[in-house]
Amino acid sequence: MTAHRLSSSGASTSVGTRLMDVYRRLYARYGPQHWWPGDGPFETIVGAILTQNTAWVNVERAMNGLKEAQAMSLRRIRELSQDDLAAIIRSSGYFNSKARKLKAFAHHVGERYDDDLDAMFNQELAPLRIELLSIYGIGRETADDIILYAAGKPSFVIDSYTIRILRRLGLVAGGTQYDDFQALFHRNLDPDPDLFNEYHALLDCHAVLTCRKSPLCEGCCLLEICPAGRESLQAVAGVQQRRIS
Repeated sequence: MTAHRLSSSGASTSVGTRLMDVYRRLYARYGPQHWWPGDGPFETIVGAILTQNTAWVNVERAMNGLKEAQAMSLRRIRELSQDDLAAIIRSSGYFNSKARKLKAFAHHVGERYDDDLDAMFNQELAPLRIELLSIYGIGRETADDIILYAAGKPSFVIDSYTIRILRRLGLVAGGTQYDDFQALFHRNLDPDPDLFNEYHALLDCHAVLTCRKSPLCEGCCLLEICPAGRESLQAVAGVQQRRIS
């Protein structure tokens, strides 16, 4: 397993220790996830935009369509009409909106950086995130996907899966907004892009396979440290006991 150090910059040691305990348990159960799917930074960015509000299998179909149409480049996305681009990515859902988002990103990088993504990424994390958020259709989760998985900078990605698991573990941040949950990781772990990359992927894997909306708590690798899981199993055991009685 990759070794990762806890942050020593004034953060809560107990929270950092708990977060790393979660990480190690998930890694031991599922192993490395090899995220993000995609051949290079640009495909990663396209995937991050297309995966909004849809399953990854639908994104893969759309990305294959872009490749077949020889449209997997910033220049070609700019050249295509919005209607033609929308037709190619139809399988991703909300295809008209996503076509507009892809074109907005392609125009931004073309106008500011002459299609040089490395030049765009060659800045500090904070201004890069502000710039990404200024582009039409790039919200916080998508911006952090791009920063972490395309630019290789440590910005922890928060999604509904992460929030679900944090709440069940009793590791809820001080507030209820995206930035509050993200701060839980940023304040208590080293700013390590490799750690953030693997951790987010493992959380998503766990949410899909085990910590579902109706969780499969029995046999869960986090059960020992999950108050919600133990409470759920105790409730089931209580019902079964009453039926026997």
